[in-house]
This record gives sequence, C-alpha cells and structure tokens, in this order.
Amino acid sequence: MFRSLFPIITVSDVERSLGFYRDLLRGTVEYAFPDDGPPVYVSVHVGTSPLGIGLDAGATFDGSTTLWVYVDDCDRAVEHLAAAGVTVVEPPTDQPWGERVARVRDPDGHLVVLGQEAAPDPEPEGPTGLS
Repeated sequence: MFRSLFPIITVSDVERSLGFYRDLLRGTVEYAFPDDGPPVYVSVHVGTSPLGIGLDAGATFDGSTTLWVYVDDCDRAVEHLAAAGVTVVEPPTDQPWGERVARVRDPDGHLVVLGQEAAPDPEPEGPTGLS
C-alpha cells in the first residue's frame, strides 16, 4: 500500500532555493509546477535522492520538513491510518496537477502527505473497424 517517500522543504523563494539545490549541489530539476510562470513546487534530484521544494511565502520557517508518501490508493490509506487513530489534517482531494492527496500528522506532529499518482492519460484509440 505504501510505496515510497521523500522530503519536501517549504521555502519563501523557490528560485533562491534552486540556486542552492540545483546550482550549487548540482541537482537536476525533474518536475516543476505550474508549467508556465514561476514555479510554486519543484522536484529536484541530487544524485539519486529526491527533494521537493514548495513555495509558502507566509510560512514560518522552523527547519521542519514534510514527508511525502506515495500510496497505491489514497482513500484506502487514509481509512487505514484514521482507523489507527492518526490525525487526518486534510481528507483525500484531487489536485490540479492530477494527483489525489491527503495530509495526516505523525505521532510527533510532523506533516505527512499521502499522494496517489495521477492516472496515465489513456492511449488514443485508433480508427475502429480497420484491420
């Protein structure tokens, strides 16, 4: 049910952070959202390690991180955790980038995001009745 996880840091200036993680640490940008305009979220790989960089201009920066956990079924994962007494901060919600996401708290209060990857675009169908 739970497949992988990675840290996400919250920053007040994505470009400044990219100057550190991409440029100085020689990371590779794997994904940026949105496609047009300044990014509010960027996924960077430094070597084989992924790091999410998310914009929150109003956040207080206490050095904490968020863990992102990819799950097979976001709704089922939340049901499982809630039944065990885990605090659900945000129920499963479809996101504009195509993933289904929920937020929970670990026993120490750290935010853990559960993300179900977007379904792949269906293959376009070819002409019917042709052999």
